Amino acid sequence: MDEVAHEEGLRFGACTPFEKELIRKDGTRVPVMVTTAVLKLSPFLWITFVTDLRERDRVENIEEETPGAAHHFEEMIGSSPALKRVMRQVEVVAPTDATVLVLGETGTGKELIARAIHRLSPRRHLPFISLNCAAIPTGLLESELFGYERGAFTGALGQKIGRFEMAHRGTLFLDEVGDIPLDLQPKLLRALQEKSFERLGGTKTIPIDVRLVAATNRNLTQMMGEKLFRSDLYYRLKVFPIITPPLRDHAEDIPLLARHFTKKYAAKMDREIDKIPAETMKALMSWSWPGNVRELENFIERSVILSQGPTLRAPLAELRDDAPEGGASSTLEAVERDHILRVFREAGGVVSVTATRLGMPRTTLNAMMKKLGISRAEL
Repeated sequence: MDEVAHEEGLRFGACTPFEKELIRKDGTRVPVMVTTAVLKLSPFLWITFVTDLRERDRVENIEEETPGAAHHFEEMIGSSPALKRVMRQVEVVAPTDATVLVLGETGTGKELIARAIHRLSPRRHLPFISLNCAAIPTGLLESELFGYERGAFTGALGQKIGRFEMAHRGTLFLDEVGDIPLDLQPKLLRALQEKSFERLGGTKTIPIDVRLVAATNRNLTQMMGEKLFRSDLYYRLKVFPIITPPLRDHAEDIPLLARHFTKKYAAKMDREIDKIPAETMKALMSWSWPGNVRELENFIERSVILSQGPTLRAPLAELRDDAPEGGASSTLEAVERDHILRVFREAGGVVSVTATRLGMPRTTLNAMMKKLGISRAEL
C-alpha cells in the first residue's frame, strides 16, 4: 500500500479536487475536474471521479451565444418566446404609419422598442425625436412639444421649434405619456387628429407628418377612471399596443444579457473579462430584478468595475431582499472597499489568497488597501 496515499487518507479523508486537461486520441484537449476520495484505509481503497468541464466552460464563457438568439434590435437581446413575440409585433407594425403605445414596467426597454419601430419603418432615414414627458416641468411641456413665437411670454426672446416640428416626416417618441397634464391633453389630441398645430403665441397653422410612438409604465385605464387621463386621447394612442415583458417573465434571456453587458462595459473600461462564474449566473437568474433590464445592466456595470482579473466578480450580496439600499448610489471607492473586505474575510485574512481571488498581484492589493484605508484590524 502506498504509505503517502495512506497518510493523506488518514489525515484528510479525501484529496483536494484539481483541474487538468486530458488529451484524446484525436489530439483534442478536454478540461476535466479530478476528485479522489478515500473509501477504506485497510485494505486501502479509493475512488476517482473525472468530470468533463466543457459544458461549465461553455456556460461561463461570455462569448457564448445561444443558437437562434434574436438580438438584431439594438440592445433588445434575447431568444425567449416573450421577447420574440414583442419583436414580431414590432416587425408587423413598423412598416405602417400606425400610432403605437408601448406599455410596460420601468426598465423594460420601451425606448428601444420605439427606436426599432423607427429603424424598420420607411422613415428610417428621417428624424427620430424623443421627449420624456416626466422630465419636463409641467409649465414648460407645451412649449417643448409645440414651440413658441417670439414674445409669446416673458422671456421668449426668439422663436422656438417644438418636438413635433423637429420630427416632421420622421418619428416622435413621447415617453412617460401618462405624465402629460390633463389641460394639455386636448391640444395633443387635436394635433394628432388634425395633423397640424400652432406654436404658442402664433396664429399660423403648421401642418405636420409625424409617426407617433408613446410609452408609459402607468396604468392609463385606471387614470381614465380617476379622470386623470382623457379616454379619447387614450384610444387615439392605443391604435397598436405593445406590452414589454418584465425580466422576471423571461429570465432565460438573462445569460445573453449578462454576457452582452459584461462585454460592453469591459470594453468601455479597457478590461479583459472572459468568464462569468456559473454560481454568479445562477444568482442572476434567481433574482426578481424589480428594475428589469436597466437594473441588470447597472449591476453588471458595477461588477465590471469591481473585477480586476479575467473573471467577473459580482457583488452577489446585493441580490437579497434584505440587502441595504444604495448599492448603485455608493461611491466607487466605498463599493471597492466593501468588496475587498468581504473577500478578505472569506479568505481568512490571508493576503495571497485574497489577491488570487480578486485576480490581482499582492503588490496591487496592498496598494489598494493603503489607498482605501483598509487596516489589518478590520479583517
